[in-house]
Amino acid sequence: MSRIFITGSTDGLGLAAARTLMKEGHDVVLHARSRERASALAEISPTALGIVIGDLASATETRSIANHVNAIGRMDAVIHNAGVYLERSRGETPEGHAKTLAVNVLAPYLLTAWIARPDRLVYLSSGMHRSGGSALDDIDWKKRPWNASQAYSESKLYIATLAAAIARHWPDVLSNAVDPGWVPTKMGGAGAPDDLEMGHLTQTWLAASDAELTKVSGQYWYHRHQREASPEVTDTGFQDELIEKLAELTGIRLFAERRQSARPG
Repeated sequence: MSRIFITGSTDGLGLAAARTLMKEGHDVVLHARSRERASALAEISPTALGIVIGDLASATETRSIANHVNAIGRMDAVIHNAGVYLERSRGETPEGHAKTLAVNVLAPYLLTAWIARPDRLVYLSSGMHRSGGSALDDIDWKKRPWNASQAYSESKLYIATLAAAIARHWPDVLSNAVDPGWVPTKMGGAGAPDDLEMGHLTQTWLAASDAELTKVSGQYWYHRHQREASPEVTDTGFQDELIEKLAELTGIRLFAERRQSARPG
């Protein structure tokens, strides 16, 4: 039995993952953006280990989430499932960041820094990460005209890269990224063609299974198969530049060592 925290577990893939893990006998800590959203968990909350509430668009509330999770106890695994898709505008979080960046990248980064280190970390990426691009000078969309699809793609490139960087820096942790596919959730839409069940079973498998195939780190997964990610994801120079940028934006340094050198070119 494992103790697992899942962000964004009020609907879609997060809720499906929570139900699956709970049926398997694991202790699951649920997360909702607000108390109103938490009402969607009424069916499974009585058997959950706990529910934490907080908006991942806010660094202050993200800190509160981490504190609450730590108060419950050390997790064996954390599934960073929560995310936003095509935001109509850049928006602005309490800290002044673009909402897509804040929820999809900064919040997982901060939670990774603040939650007691688990044995396994699972980050949800997307096949769209391949359209992300490697320029980091305007990661927060303060200069470019807003492009919702590009912002989402970039965020999913960054989160896959974060997963790979953690695998490199923390060899005692199994850190992996998952492409759940284009699945028929509220985010994906009713007409999405991929398998909803396989969309969430990959992350639950990576978070809790004893299968030898799951005991790897730094990989990019799709439907329980390893796939090749965009070259930036495994580029250690790009990893270091991204981590440095996230440290600058949040004021929190995930790894003790500083970046030694910039990426060539």
